[in-house]
Amino acid sequence: MTDVLFQPYPLNDTLTLKNRIIMAPLTRCMASDDLVPTDAMAAYYARRAETGLIISEATIIRPDGQGYPNTPGIFTAAQIAGWKKVTDAVHANDGKIFLQLWHTGRVAHPHFHGGDALAPSAVAAEGSVPRMRELVYTVPKSVTPEDINQLVADFGQAAENAIEAGFDGVEIHGANGYLIDQFLHFDTNHRNDQYGSSPENMSRFALEVVDEVIQRIGADRTGLRLSPGAYFGVQPDARDRAVFDFLLPALEKRNLAYLHAGIFDDSMTFEVLGGATTSQYLRENYSKTLIGVGSYSAETGTQAIQENKFDLLAIGRPLIANPDYVSKVRSAAPLNDYSEEMLAELV
Repeated sequence: MTDVLFQPYPLNDTLTLKNRIIMAPLTRCMASDDLVPTDAMAAYYARRAETGLIISEATIIRPDGQGYPNTPGIFTAAQIAGWKKVTDAVHANDGKIFLQLWHTGRVAHPHFHGGDALAPSAVAAEGSVPRMRELVYTVPKSVTPEDINQLVADFGQAAENAIEAGFDGVEIHGANGYLIDQFLHFDTNHRNDQYGSSPENMSRFALEVVDEVIQRIGADRTGLRLSPGAYFGVQPDARDRAVFDFLLPALEKRNLAYLHAGIFDDSMTFEVLGGATTSQYLRENYSKTLIGVGSYSAETGTQAIQENKFDLLAIGRPLIANPDYVSKVRSAAPLNDYSEEMLAELV
């Protein structure tokens, strides 16, 4: 039934995955107070190296990208060294691992770094910081062109730092209401300059970041996550679809390692996408390697791959509950159920 999941999958001429099961990025807030990965994190990832590819928890590219407590960084020597322990442990278990590069944009908080939150436009997010609900989101600073140039360079430097730390590649986090995604939706992008008001302009920052990372480490080691339907704190706008209709063909030309859907439940449909789910819309507009995610089981994910809805299956919470998920699926053994209590420690 699930045999397709255990087939090797070539991402490109450089990287071949040993199976089609991907560990989705899972924010655990378990780094040190200096945002350095710990020995416990190295053991946590190493136990999941049976997957074809691990995508790390989201990792901030610079201090003002932080929006949650104890999320790891990739901008200091100590952080790079901490991640090197993780990648060494994963590689020792014959695994592959990409680092997810992250700037939270308007959902960063001054509590963590002492400065303004940054965003395309001065539009505050609703609500407060997860795990620290006393911290209400602030009105962000609308970034200048000079700020944007520096952010692009910092994404590129973070990608270089990831390769120095031993990662096999990086995934740029362009989804789920964080900085890059904020440029891609009219709800959060009110700009009238070269980064706003039209599909081409609103796609510009995402493409500049992608091109910078490709220039630094190669397209074969660069992935991207997108959530085109407006999701996770972003309100939908009928004009959004045109932005992604422009962006996806532009990405297709760049020969990325993969594109990754950013969704917690891929049965959700979006009116702005013509009633399509995230993976349906992406597949209709992007023909190369696509990672599907969103409450799939091994069985439903297998069916989706067989129906060409996507090529690789990302698994999230079940991999928290089952470090040996791949072995269990292969042998048809029962899985442990996920529960929120499992978030309290790295197992």
